[in-house]
Amino acid sequence: MAGKPLIYMDHAATTATRPEVVEAMLPYFTNEFGNPSSVYSISQKNRAKVTQCREAIAKTLNAEANEIYFTAGGSEADNWAIKAVCDAYYSDNNIHDIEENISDVKNKYRTGRHIITTRIEHHAVLHTCEYLERMGFDVTYIDVDENGIVKLDVLRKAIRPDTILISVMFANNEIGTVEPIKEIGELAHENNIIFHTDAVQAYGQIPIDVDEYHIDLLSASGHKLNGPKGIGFLYIRNNLKIGSFIHGGAQERGRRAGTENVPGIVGLSKACEMAFDTMKERGRKEIMMRDHLIDRILSEVPYARLNGHRTKRLPNNVNISFQFVEGESMLIMLDMAGICASAGSACTSGSTSPSHVLTALGLPEDIAHGSLRMTLGDENTMEEIDYVVEKIKEYVGRLRAMSPQYEDFVGRR
Repeated sequence: MAGKPLIYMDHAATTATRPEVVEAMLPYFTNEFGNPSSVYSISQKNRAKVTQCREAIAKTLNAEANEIYFTAGGSEADNWAIKAVCDAYYSDNNIHDIEENISDVKNKYRTGRHIITTRIEHHAVLHTCEYLERMGFDVTYIDVDENGIVKLDVLRKAIRPDTILISVMFANNEIGTVEPIKEIGELAHENNIIFHTDAVQAYGQIPIDVDEYHIDLLSASGHKLNGPKGIGFLYIRNNLKIGSFIHGGAQERGRRAGTENVPGIVGLSKACEMAFDTMKERGRKEIMMRDHLIDRILSEVPYARLNGHRTKRLPNNVNISFQFVEGESMLIMLDMAGICASAGSACTSGSTSPSHVLTALGLPEDIAHGSLRMTLGDENTMEEIDYVVEKIKEYVGRLRAMSPQYEDFVGRR
């Protein structure tokens, strides 16, 4: 990379930890090293710090501090949310009189063995659901429309008397589409069904109020918002009776065993503070750059299409498919120019299969294989956007010149 500029446009995969976050964390690796579960003063000081961080994060969601549980990241939070609900609310019965399950506010949810999710979820959700199917649960994977938006009428029809959980991501990690979470939450609660949302991409990008959106469980991760890797949290509404995911000690009020990652928790809290302080201004800047990038590509590169909703999308997400182009080849060429982007989720990097998200939108495999995801950050500039567009135009032209399919297509016109 010597002599080449680095233009990083893969913030959905991970982000750089901000210097202020690292600075906040450093003392807790050395001088402030106490285990928060111990009784002596240096440990109790750290216990108080963890509580302070928990309170600060809860405020960003309009939640209570005791509803925030620290995890090792978003995948753990997704696994915990889904598996714990299924463990706590499982029943062999297929038909239930819902009223019989409502003894008080804290036990208002149904029991059963049916889960509803979508075909475009992150694999942390999809693979967990597949595991639960092997354990005897029924899972309905509902379709989305051509923009990746959940069809509420389809969701409504999928609800059964034994549905115990609806899990729909807040915003898609590949195409950036923001789901109608408030309406989904209302539908879940009207039917006394627990509602979980994977907000790993949305948290810190757009405002989230767990009460307004009727969210019972929410997953988030630190490294998506300029925090450290290896730390995240699960929001659990107080009236849910779910148990531990990791067994052992009594940490996290008996629900998540293991010595608390104090440096990570401090770093996560600092990253959240900075993300929410700058959200409005950063969002305006990212939307301006995002729209400029989309408009230039669609107007200057033929046979290109935007994936995801044009406006109901994350401020920083651009996902475009280029017909007659292999996405992996374009990524290599962009990398040689110092541009970091992706063909989809970092968790599926190296897979030869087309994106499950793009095929769920109805894209043919050959077009899905030609997709490019660019996710912007606050440090990106309009000059970088224009440079990237010029490189994309150059590389798409070069790759199409080597494509027999493109040659045949042009010849038939």
